[in-house]
Amino acid sequence: MPGTPRKKATIAGPKGKKAAPKLPVEQLDRMQAIITTTLDEDKAEDIVVIDLQGRASFADRMVIATGMADRQIAAMATHLHEKLHEAGFRKPLTEGAKGTDWVLIDAGDIIVHLFKADARSLYGLEKMWSAELDEASEG
Repeated sequence: MPGTPRKKATIAGPKGKKAAPKLPVEQLDRMQAIITTTLDEDKAEDIVVIDLQGRASFADRMVIATGMADRQIAAMATHLHEKLHEAGFRKPLTEGAKGTDWVLIDAGDIIVHLFKADARSLYGLEKMWSAELDEASEG
């Protein structure tokens, strides 16, 4: 089929593009501290950090937090961008910052999810990625 090779190349991503190198643990800890401190200062609720090392290839850690309104969530995302840039980290990629119930911030080795309470409950990321779930499936 003539279209098949093109689809495979598209799915595989652009040629020659390599994943960014992983941060050393000290840098990862510093990034996490900046993220959680900034969210706390912005009055985020129920901030949770999940260790993904050895469980996911897309990131080493995930931070989940709740905001009360679209404007608060958008402001939290903006502040995270500013603080990470000031600290010398690469510019994070953001999805959903234009007034949705869920904003995803890809800071490289740490993924940040900012939710409204209802959306957080609906998607249940803590349950999906919790260590308790892994332990239950092993037993």
